[in-house]
Amino acid sequence: MLNRAGSALPRVAVLDYGSGNLRSAVRAVERAGVEVELTNDPTVALEADGLLVPGVGAFEACMRGLVAVDGMRIIERRLIANKPVLGICVGMQILFGTGIEHGVRTEGCGEWPGTVERLQAPVVPHMGWNTVGAADGSRMFDGIKDERFYFVHSYGVRDWVLSRPPSHPSATVTWTGYGDDRFVSAVEDGPLWATQFHPEKSGDAGRRLLENWIGTFAA
Repeated sequence: MLNRAGSALPRVAVLDYGSGNLRSAVRAVERAGVEVELTNDPTVALEADGLLVPGVGAFEACMRGLVAVDGMRIIERRLIANKPVLGICVGMQILFGTGIEHGVRTEGCGEWPGTVERLQAPVVPHMGWNTVGAADGSRMFDGIKDERFYFVHSYGVRDWVLSRPPSHPSATVTWTGYGDDRFVSAVEDGPLWATQFHPEKSGDAGRRLLENWIGTFAA
């Protein structure tokens, strides 16, 4: 597919590993101006300009599905090659070290330290629009720092080191408050980005965020 200037559009693979309704993610990325393929083919996922890893449901089920399509190896190989990856919702959570749901502990991809656990708030799930505490100079939130984004989740990472973890000095961590609790709502770490909220359900702000991500590999 070509853009209006006659050049090939960037290609994004949306990883299909059996996690929920993926069509909204595909449509949102298409609207951001790229060619999109929903796939579980490792070659397609490895060779695409960008890889989007969605996720809905339980941490353990998502990890099981990811392993079944060799997703951990795909993500790791892309990061070694400095090729962009974007995780969304549980697709973000599984990038951390561990998930604990209903007393079940499941190992995640381990790209970042941290434990995904139940939010400590009067009302769970956290569902609806909320703001984020984006850092100055954030490329992910360029032009949308003060916007709201759409969340639907009961679990999150509450115990990661604020700002830049020593083992990941390049990472920029964004936090969101909910009740008296807080959780990691986004991470930028070189080619690996992730959001706890759903950009594909966040209107113009979500579209701008996806365009910001695409801008890291479409130039």
